[in-house]
Amino acid sequence: MTRRDLLTAALAAPLVRAAAAKIPIGITDWNLRLAAKPEAIPLAAQLGFDGIQVSCGRRLVDDKMPLDNPEVIARCLVLSKQHKIPIVGTCADRLHDNGLKSDPLAVRWVRDSIRLTGALGTHVLLLPFFGKWALQTRQEMEYTGDALRDLASEAEKADVILGLENTISAEDNVRIMDRARSKNVSVYYDVGNSTSNGFDVLREIRWLGKDRICQIHLKDNPNYLGEGKLQFVPIMAAIREIGYSGYAVLETDSKSAATLEADMRKNLAYIRGL
Repeated sequence: MTRRDLLTAALAAPLVRAAAAKIPIGITDWNLRLAAKPEAIPLAAQLGFDGIQVSCGRRLVDDKMPLDNPEVIARCLVLSKQHKIPIVGTCADRLHDNGLKSDPLAVRWVRDSIRLTGALGTHVLLLPFFGKWALQTRQEMEYTGDALRDLASEAEKADVILGLENTISAEDNVRIMDRARSKNVSVYYDVGNSTSNGFDVLREIRWLGKDRICQIHLKDNPNYLGEGKLQFVPIMAAIREIGYSGYAVLETDSKSAATLEADMRKNLAYIRGL
């Protein structure tokens, strides 16, 4: 190898690393205003996203979540393949009505959601803890950890990661993970939620590291990304720094139904530019 070849290789190396470090960007079906509807999949592809997160649905149909229907599952799989866009995760949004911190019904919905996540051939299941179901006390966190310990064995068999999205600190989330005693319980890190609840996002991302984050939500609602209070340049740098290579999923609002597609394209273009 000549001196010139060595110099060329050295200059190219950072570009190769940068290309390899590109993080795929997904979108939630509920922010497309098509929660638990297969039609969200082709729309996400049309808008240029790399993947889509599918919700299991909140309004029960015959005492089941809307996604819990073989025809709906089959339709999702067909559209995913047809439009060449992977389903990168699910959300047990029924937990907004029956929270895992204390409602026994929540266990049923998580079990069903694990089964549905596996049926879709994806691996990350978001478990939300918000509103009256937000985790507030040590007792609630311990109860949650114990419930997850019982559910984790089913998640492990299905190769599904249970991702905790909530309003508590990274340290409290890890305490729950430790109590659950399973590698299949992880943090679904949301930069908007953490910022709104007064946590240092850059410190938490670096402290958690890639092995304790299963997926990431990016948002700064009601603002467009890059036009609100969150500084996404250092946030994306921290995400790359820890070696995270999973999906960053936009959970960004649109100004109205009429501007939905334009708003989504604007946010996607901004974050891709980083």
